[in-house]
Amino acid sequence: MIAQPRHALRALALTVTLLLGLLVIGMLALQQGTPTLTPGQLSAILFAGEGERLTRIVVLELRLPRLALGIASGALLALSGVILQDTLRNPLAGPELLGITGGAALIVGAITIFRLPAPAALVPWFTLAGGLAGGLVVLLAAQSMRSTLRLILVGASVTAFLNALLIGMISLATQNDVNLLFLFLVGSLANRTWAHLAIVLPWALLGVPAALLCARLLNVLQLGDDLAAGLGLAVAPVRLLLLVIGAALVAAVVAVCGPIGWVALLAPHLARRVLATPNAAYVLPIAALIGAALLTSADLLARLVLAPTELPVGIWTTLLGGPLLLILLRSHVGVRHE
Repeated sequence: MIAQPRHALRALALTVTLLLGLLVIGMLALQQGTPTLTPGQLSAILFAGEGERLTRIVVLELRLPRLALGIASGALLALSGVILQDTLRNPLAGPELLGITGGAALIVGAITIFRLPAPAALVPWFTLAGGLAGGLVVLLAAQSMRSTLRLILVGASVTAFLNALLIGMISLATQNDVNLLFLFLVGSLANRTWAHLAIVLPWALLGVPAALLCARLLNVLQLGDDLAAGLGLAVAPVRLLLLVIGAALVAAVVAVCGPIGWVALLAPHLARRVLATPNAAYVLPIAALIGAALLTSADLLARLVLAPTELPVGIWTTLLGGPLLLILLRSHVGVRHE
């Protein structure tokens, strides 16, 4: 797939715009809430170490790690969506619809309910195993990866089955565990600290570059299996590798934040729409920035719209992302995977 100068210029302009947008969202996220801060007060806390002790704790130990976690998680989810959609040449392929998120969530639920001795740093590895198991069941049952309808129907069935298992396990939990799992199952960034970010950060530092390096492979797979094989690509092993990378990007997010929906499905479509190209070399970084902006924006809404009550961010991503994705798909936006 030949890079075109206009796409490169558009990608550069979008990168600058999205970074500025993230800066604005970040400033609002750090300022708004209780207490509400002026830009001057926020700057004094961030750069001069001034301000009241309680205010500094709120900003530096609660709002800042939550913002950083939202940016990292949104980017990881979006990159996973691009990889899964392009690898399977399916515009509806995503961790939510392929059993990946369901399998990962089931593992976290089992660890919580049955008090399994799992160190926090290893939980993402367990969720990766669960996500891969769920995804492989879907792909094997669907058999034909080119059939969008078959894949989505099988994915919905497997996801429903995994969710039923999780609900069954929840019935065995204590009331305290049920409350914790409710916030987990809808996806939340509330009460996340630097310790939670430390779990996700290594996965982001490795996963983001790995995803960006997959651009050429994804572009070749978009051509179809026969042509990709004719160009010397080992289609089956490469597809399996890409699916593992896509699942790994989701695993760390689910382990810390829960199964946040729609970001992985929506961000790739928005990126292709604004770029006017399916070239993964451009779509991957722009989708990552869009995913970060979507999740941090939704989390800001979660904190402020019904304050002091806070709805989990996963509810807002569903309320905003679901209808928008339907509009995009109805207008035939995104890569056409024939």
